[in-house]
This record gives sequence, structure tokens and C-alpha cells, in this order.
Amino acid sequence: MKKWFLHSVVLVLSLSLIVSCSTNEDDSTNTTVEIVQLESTAETGTWRVTNLVDSGQDETSDFNGFVFSFLENGTVTATNGTTIYDGTWSVASDDDDDNDVDFNIFFPVPDSNDFDDLNDDWDIVSYSDTIINLIDIDDETGDTDLLTFEKD
Repeated sequence: MKKWFLHSVVLVLSLSLIVSCSTNEDDSTNTTVEIVQLESTAETGTWRVTNLVDSGQDETSDFNGFVFSFLENGTVTATNGTTIYDGTWSVASDDDDDNDVDFNIFFPVPDSNDFDDLNDDWDIVSYSDTIINLIDIDDETGDTDLLTFEKD
């Protein structure tokens, strides 16, 4: 009886280990797939900001007329025909949560520039071929920022 019990315990522990390893690999694979899909989506075509709520303030109109191009080399360009802003972007695993994916945007502008409001490691709410919905919740204040890009 003791031998049967010992074999059962070893079997259960082995299965638990196998399942937990598979789950971690599956999560990592899912994250990698999401990163590749979102990069591909963003790199296709041009985009417009159709919603920017910064700490409760609707600032969407600050980006009226600007068209955004997310390029494969990690640069992002925003232009309204006369003004051009160049920055960087990436999609990567969240530093704090490997199963979460961030959409990172950075424009090297002064804090007073409207484009500074886009600089963040945005969490992905949802995305499709025509829309990318992002969110950022400030850990200290709890303020929520929302950003939506729609395909031009």
C-alpha cells in the first residue's frame, strides 16, 4: 500500500510540474505571437489619434490632422503636412508582467509639447486591423489615460 501511495504522489507531482511548465511556455508563446501580430498591424498603413484622454481631459483635438506611420525600424513619424515629429515605438513584454504586452511610444519633445502626452508604455486593451486601443493607469495617482489609433 505504501508503495502504491508513493507512486501516486510521484505521479501527481510529475504531472503538476509538466502542466506548469507547459502553461509557462504557452503564455510565453502567446505573448510572442501577440507582439508579432501587433507590430505587423501597426506597421501596415497610417494611423490617426481618434481618442486621447489624459487624466480625465479629452486632448484628442491636439492631434487633429496628424497622420502616424509606425515603421519596421522602430521609428514613428507624425506629420500634418507642415510639422513633422519623429520618435520611437516598440511592442514588448511588460517589465512587470511577462504575460502582458506594452505598446511603447516616445517622442523626444519638451514636457510642454502635446506629443509628450503620447510618451508612455501603454497597455493594450484591444486591437484589430483598423483600431488600436491603449490604456495607462498611473500607479501612484490612479489616473487613467486612454489612447486610440484608427487606421487612416
